This record gives sequence, structure tokens and C-alpha cells, in this order.
Amino acid sequence: MNELGDAARVSGNDLVVSVRVTPRAKHNEIGGVANGMLQVRTTAPPADGKANQAVIKLLAGFIGVAPSRITLLRGTASRSKQFVVKAAANGL
Repeated sequence: MNELGDAARVSGNDLVVSVRVTPRAKHNEIGGVANGMLQVRTTAPPADGKANQAVIKLLAGFIGVAPSRITLLRGTASRSKQFVVKAAANGL
């Protein structure tokens, strides 16, 4: 998880990840960290929570956790978001 750099911080046992989302991108991908935010591009539109769900799936694969362990903390309708990755019983 060193790839997350300044975009992630530990809060209690959980991990909080700051993300900058680009919806309707050409490809689903996770870029680098810029301005303290993980850059995520998704082909999903920013309607009906589709982009948020797509970002959760991308983050889960990137971090190596189940999507059910990731929840949106803030930024439902914003490109700047924060997600919480819940710690497993035996750690992240």
C-alpha cells in the first residue's frame, strides 16, 4: 500500500483514502497520487452512484480487499471523495 502515499491515512484500525475521480474516462484505471489524492478514472457515468460503485471495485482490486470492506465517507456527488477501508479481524 505504499503506492497510496499521501492519499491514505490510518484512522483507528481503518484506512481512509482520498480519491480524485474522473468519470466517463476511456479506461478504468488507477493513476498515481497527485495533490494528496489517488487519481482514479472510470468509464462509468456520474449518475445514480454508478461511478462511486465503479471506484469501489477498482480500489478493492488495487488494495486487495473485498469491495464490501470499502465505503464512501464523503463526496457522494463530488469528484473529490474519501473512502474508508474497514480493517479485517486480522488486519488490512
